[in-house]
Amino acid sequence: MNNCLVLIFFIFCTSGVAAAADMEITPFQTGNQSPLVQIYGLPHDTGADIVPQGTFRIGLSQEISSNYTVNGNTREQITLDGETYRLGLAARYGIATGWEVGVEIPFLLQGGGFLDSFVIDWHNTFGLPQGGRNSAPKNRLLYSYSKDGIQKLRMDRSASGIGDISLTGGFSLYDVGDTEHHDRVALKGSIKLPTGDSSYLNGSGGTDFLLQLCGSMINYSDWGSLAVYGSVGALAMSGSDVLRDQHNPLAGVGTVGFGWGPASWISFKVQLNANTPLYRGSSLDELAATSLMLVSGGALKLPGDYLLDIGVSEDVAVATAPDVTFHLGLSKKF
Repeated sequence: MNNCLVLIFFIFCTSGVAAAADMEITPFQTGNQSPLVQIYGLPHDTGADIVPQGTFRIGLSQEISSNYTVNGNTREQITLDGETYRLGLAARYGIATGWEVGVEIPFLLQGGGFLDSFVIDWHNTFGLPQGGRNSAPKNRLLYSYSKDGIQKLRMDRSASGIGDISLTGGFSLYDVGDTEHHDRVALKGSIKLPTGDSSYLNGSGGTDFLLQLCGSMINYSDWGSLAVYGSVGALAMSGSDVLRDQHNPLAGVGTVGFGWGPASWISFKVQLNANTPLYRGSSLDELAATSLMLVSGGALKLPGDYLLDIGVSEDVAVATAPDVTFHLGLSKKF
C-alpha cells in the first residue's frame, strides 16, 4: 500500500515536469523579526528577478514571530519576551528593460500574543530546551535592556502602527535562459525612511541604505526545476533612536537557498538568512552576535498565476532571531 502511494505521488508530481519551467523558484521574502533587529533596513527581497518593463508585481506578506530570550551578566541584563506581527505591502514596477523601482510599506504590531503554549508544547514534543520560557508568564510583552545599572530600553505595552517605509530599485546585470536553465544576476538597493515610531519599535528613527548583489541559477530536468540562489550586501545606517550609543552604523547581510520544483505548481525551499551584529559594546548574543536563521517551506502556484509562499523560520544562532516565525507571502504580476 505504501509503495502504491509513493508511485501515485511520483506520477502526480512528474506529470507537471514538462511545465516546471513555469514555476518560479524565488527566495522567501522574509527577514529577522527580532524586535531590536527588524527596525532596520534588512532586506526582504533578495531575489535576482527584475520585473519586466511595463509590468507590476504586487506582494502581500505576513509574519508572526514569537520572541523569548532572557540573558545577563554582571553588567548587562536583557529580556525579549513578546510577539511581533508584520504585514508588508510591496509593489515593484518595470520602468525600462532590466530596470525596476518599488516601495514596501509595513504595518507592525508588538504584543504579548498567543503562541507561548504552542511553542512550549513543540519544544517538549521534540525534546528541545525551553530556555526558561515554560516558567515565564504566558503571553507577556516585555522588551527590556539595562547596562551598568541604567535602564536603556523598556517596552511593556502593546502598540501598532506603520513601520519604516522603504523605496526600492533594481538593475539586471545578467539574465540568460532557455528550456534547460535560467541564470540571473541583479544589483538591488533600497532606502528605508524613518516613518515608524521608534519608541514602540515600529522603526529605528534613522534612514538606512542597502545595496546587495543577488543571483540565481535554475536548471530544468526530468526531475523538475532545481535552483540555487543567494545574495550578499551591505547595510549603512545613518543613526538610531534605539540604543543610540551602541548602534553599529554598518552591517553585512546575506542569504543562500536551494529549491526544487517537482511540478509546475509546487516547489520546496530551504534558506539561510544572516546579518552581522547591529549593536556593539555588549557581550550578549541578542545584541552583539552574528544572526543566522533558517527558513524552510515552499511555494504554490495558484489559479490566476498567484504565487503563495509558506515558510517557517528558526534561530540557528540561538537568541539572535525569534524562536519561530511563520511566514506567508502572496504575489502576482499585472
